[in-house]
Amino acid sequence: MVYNTSMNTLKKINFFGDSILKGVQIHPDTGRYHVDCHIDTTAISAVFGGEIENFSSFGCTVVRGRRQIEKFLANDGKCDAIIMNYGGNDCDYHWNEIAANPDSDHSPHVPLDQFERLYYELIDFVKREGIIPILCTLTPLEPQRFHDWFCRDLDKGVIVKWLDGINSIYRHQENYSRRVEKIARVAKVPLVDLRGAMLGYPRAGQLLCEDGTHVNTQGQQVLTRTFADFFNTQNGGTANV
Repeated sequence: MVYNTSMNTLKKINFFGDSILKGVQIHPDTGRYHVDCHIDTTAISAVFGGEIENFSSFGCTVVRGRRQIEKFLANDGKCDAIIMNYGGNDCDYHWNEIAANPDSDHSPHVPLDQFERLYYELIDFVKREGIIPILCTLTPLEPQRFHDWFCRDLDKGVIVKWLDGINSIYRHQENYSRRVEKIARVAKVPLVDLRGAMLGYPRAGQLLCEDGTHVNTQGQQVLTRTFADFFNTQNGGTANV
């Protein structure tokens, strides 16, 4: 197929990513994860005059994302562009294993260099299918809340020592987001800066759920505006966002 590089002819866009684009939040009553998505795909699609379908899934990495996209296309799935949001789960660790064996070597679910290589391969695959790949930077996390949530039943002191400080969680995740920026630049594909939009908010922490990483309703509204602004810019800034 011929790779379409025009952003002005998009009619069908699919989201493939993790729980951020899926709209997963923490339920205020049960304290459990559930889908409560306020990313307004109708408003976003109105900007470019098409439609958006969301295939994002909880816990998705670039590895699982490749399999999902391949399956979608193998089943005659059609779209003009795919918005991909990976990295948040790729950079995560098995915290229980760290707590149990802090002196051992521990790697993220998908180590950074492998993440980069696999993302390039995924982008090339999508291009060969004649589809425009659009990448997203990682939404930021709040390290203390993240640590308190995901390590709440573990020896937090051991994990903090292994991390060499709570803020290492933020820096580690930020490295993956910066690598996404590099990948988009080298592969010459569009990039939606979700991270920059949220960090530009006066109190970015208020856009996150109790776990310090999933985006709450207010944060999802920021993501809606960010996607809408992105497509508005692509269309020459003529739409009302």
